[in-house]
Amino acid sequence: MGRGALNPDDDGYIGYMLSDVARLIRTVFDRRVRKLGLTRAQWLCLTRLHRRPGASQTELAEMLEIDRASAGRMIDRMEKAGWVQRRPDDGDRRVNRLYLTPGARKSHARMWKIAEATVDDALGALSPREREAFTRMTARVKGRLQALAGASP
Repeated sequence: MGRGALNPDDDGYIGYMLSDVARLIRTVFDRRVRKLGLTRAQWLCLTRLHRRPGASQTELAEMLEIDRASAGRMIDRMEKAGWVQRRPDDGDRRVNRLYLTPGARKSHARMWKIAEATVDDALGALSPREREAFTRMTARVKGRLQALAGASP
């Protein structure tokens, strides 16, 4: 594929395919985790807090790419449902740190199994060697994009 003019009707364009693959994986995963009682916003929140326990509301909003007020409302709902705990920051009384509850950690473990199965199903048409190559190449592209965006890996 060259770098020439893009045809907006070409479904084979790599940019469209990457977007479609990401969207379809999320759609399949959404359907599968719905039986756990989780919405997309909730499973994204659980995933981010699992990876970064003790994040602040502002940090969570940045990770989810939403505004602080929306993050606050979501945290309120998740706290009320028993998914998230707010704990005061030792160094700054104005900041609350966010942690998953034991029940949320169990749900995250179940959710992770569903995520692994979804990826396995999505990549099922690839041989083990192709999967490994695809993973390496995708990691290189991700690293390049993070550098371009000025983000840390």
